Amino acid sequence: MFEMELAEEFGRYLDHISEGLGRSERKTGLRHYCHGLMLPLKRKSMEPLAAAIDPEHVPARHQSLQHFMTDSPWSDEGVLSRVQSWVLPKMQPGRKSWMFLIADDTGIPKAGSHSVGVARQYCGQLGKTDNCQVAVSLSIATAGASLPIKYRLYLPESWTDDRSRCDAADVPEDVVFRTKPQISLAQIKEAKAAGLPGDVVAGDAGYGDDTDYREGITGLGLLYVLGIKPGTSVWAPGSGPLPPKPWSGRGIKPTRLRRDEAHQPVTVKALAMALPPSAYRKLTWREGTNTKLASRFAAVRVRAAHRDYLGDVPRDEEWLLIEWPKGEPEPTKYFLSTLPADISRKELVAAAKIRWRIERDYQAGLPHSESIFPDGIALSK
Repeated sequence: MFEMELAEEFGRYLDHISEGLGRSERKTGLRHYCHGLMLPLKRKSMEPLAAAIDPEHVPARHQSLQHFMTDSPWSDEGVLSRVQSWVLPKMQPGRKSWMFLIADDTGIPKAGSHSVGVARQYCGQLGKTDNCQVAVSLSIATAGASLPIKYRLYLPESWTDDRSRCDAADVPEDVVFRTKPQISLAQIKEAKAAGLPGDVVAGDAGYGDDTDYREGITGLGLLYVLGIKPGTSVWAPGSGPLPPKPWSGRGIKPTRLRRDEAHQPVTVKALAMALPPSAYRKLTWREGTNTKLASRFAAVRVRAAHRDYLGDVPRDEEWLLIEWPKGEPEPTKYFLSTLPADISRKELVAAAKIRWRIERDYQAGLPHSESIFPDGIALSK
């Protein structure tokens, strides 16, 4: 009985999200594709899906699925909008809780050299550099749920600099190279322009170490908690850049901040290593599979220093959160955050660790690469 209720609910969900597809064959294509993704198949490319969905008519079903994914003129944004209208009302945060926008990317192993965006690059699934496609994603998340809302294929410069290669794979002519942080920031802007919820942007050091990315988020009126690399420079508590040189009354009035031998920023690693042991406190942030997840953390107020000498006023203070697990020779993770100055350390740690939700989503629900980026598929699908 319970399984039947789930099947009926899933059918209502598919009816809802396919509403904006127009022609009936597109709705049928989406239903078949989604049903196939829910099956316990090891490979979820088009042919195994077709064989599982319609074993007596595999070639025909394979052709219809391929047509739906690669040629049928349906709007991925329209379908995602229908998904959001179904899910978001069910995942509102509790009182005094944050709604997060989680920025991330995932690598999808891929053989050959013709699939859109494939190149030798870091692949998170494999934990090493290998032949793969990479997609930048944006998810809305709370402490209890998450929902992917944006998914964009990353094109390395080896692709964007080769127009003939792009033409062969049907990449639109207006597509130019953009870094992953640039793609992610554009996704966040689109989400806010569409009125989607989200208070705090979370992401790893691949995004947080980009000063323009952090400043772009602040410019959108959002807060962030972002990983950074050990070499990121900051002004230690109680220090900062020097004001502009005094003006003599002649020539152009100096406006830029200064540094000298006695006023220099430090790396977050150097700052962390110099803190006394009492600065670190053991905190638990959630229940894991077999045990509570806990580590040692320090939190200090700093100012980001990268390129601040090009400005005329010091950057605002923000949190530097440092994780130094017991037994490790040095800290393992660093975060910068513009969450409120009066936030508790436990709340700050919980916010920094929210990324586990999107990592779990990737592990649990990522289809085979051929079903996401078939050869020749346009970037908007």
